[in-house]
Amino acid sequence: MNRRLFCMLSKRLDELGLDEIHDTRADRGKRWKLGTLLRATLGALVAGTKSLAKVEELSERMSQPTRRLLGIRRRLPDTTLRNALCTIEPDEVRKPLHVLIRKAHRRKALEPNDLPFGVVSLDGKGFSVPSSDDWYAQRQTQGEDTALIGIVRTVTATLTSSAAKPIIDVTPIPAHTNEMGVFEQALDSLCKAYRGVDLFQLVTYDAGACSAHNATLVRARDLHYLFGLTAGQPTLLQDAKHWLGSRKAAEADAVTEDFERGHRVVRRLFIGPTTAPYDGWEHLRTVLRIQTETFDASGTPTRTDERYLISSMPSVRLTADHWLLVARRHWGVETSHQILDIAFEEDDHPWIEACPRAALVVAILRRIAYTMLALFRSVTQRSDERRATPSETLMTDFFVALISTTEFELRDPKPLRMR
Repeated sequence: MNRRLFCMLSKRLDELGLDEIHDTRADRGKRWKLGTLLRATLGALVAGTKSLAKVEELSERMSQPTRRLLGIRRRLPDTTLRNALCTIEPDEVRKPLHVLIRKAHRRKALEPNDLPFGVVSLDGKGFSVPSSDDWYAQRQTQGEDTALIGIVRTVTATLTSSAAKPIIDVTPIPAHTNEMGVFEQALDSLCKAYRGVDLFQLVTYDAGACSAHNATLVRARDLHYLFGLTAGQPTLLQDAKHWLGSRKAAEADAVTEDFERGHRVVRRLFIGPTTAPYDGWEHLRTVLRIQTETFDASGTPTRTDERYLISSMPSVRLTADHWLLVARRHWGVETSHQILDIAFEEDDHPWIEACPRAALVVAILRRIAYTMLALFRSVTQRSDERRATPSETLMTDFFVALISTTEFELRDPKPLRMR
């Protein structure tokens, strides 16, 4: 197992192009190459470390093969690593993420799972630091007598059509704007990063980005959208309820039944074409209503929710089952956020607190580490049991591999199949 984990990490780190990231540090007194520091950071993130001090501690415990892999000959001081991370522009560390995804696509590791084409889902995420620069971190403190709090915010793009649910891009949200204001930038970044790559055809977002302007931006790039619909678009929502709201459960176009936390959950999809044109929404073609009903152990309904969605894609392009699957998988972006919060403990351990830009750099590196783990678990692993391994367990396995892999294990003549 050590050998398999070690070899995967070696392959992924080698293909990222970390040595090509621009180093702005002065030559005088520079004892560590920036690429080496970034390799060490990603290796430590994959192994579940939660602070710069823990990276230094790990660097002392690494086996000789690991030291050779990461280019570390001696203990890596946490102050050296922190100072280096504070000099990096966030856009520089987004490039290796794009390289990682393009190479995974070339290996056919990102094929759509149970869907006819790729789907990318976007959503915002933030974490707090006790500092603010009013650019990378939005000031949240309300008064002079309260502690300074800044929120570092990003828009995550997750490929929810893939079994791995990898993060394929992350766009910083400047302090002066919000998710709606940065939508075009996030969309352009995706299109630029994957130009010429048939990675996705549909862009999904919750109601936070639903506007005629954003919908038009998606269509102008020859993509389709699926947006959540709420009272922020009152006319559209009213008409959507008029078109689909009266349909009964027996008239559902698709139904799924799942057991979640001991409760039976039934989801019903109702779908139909739009029947009236709207100014600015000429590209709108399809309206969806999803009814979610939760039952207790006795079969008594305990909760019923409904949400509406709109899409530029004609309803006939997908089966009803596929439409319901796409709508449910949008929350795959939330799953990636949960893993960042729970397994990586991003909210509690941003690593660098006094420099919001550096905290953002670490956050982007954390998303690269997440994607490396996601691809390994869902693509490289062959058995269903291994693909169900919790992220925390997999990170512990990598930690063990980094400190215990021996030269003898790496000399095993049996070839490894890596995707």
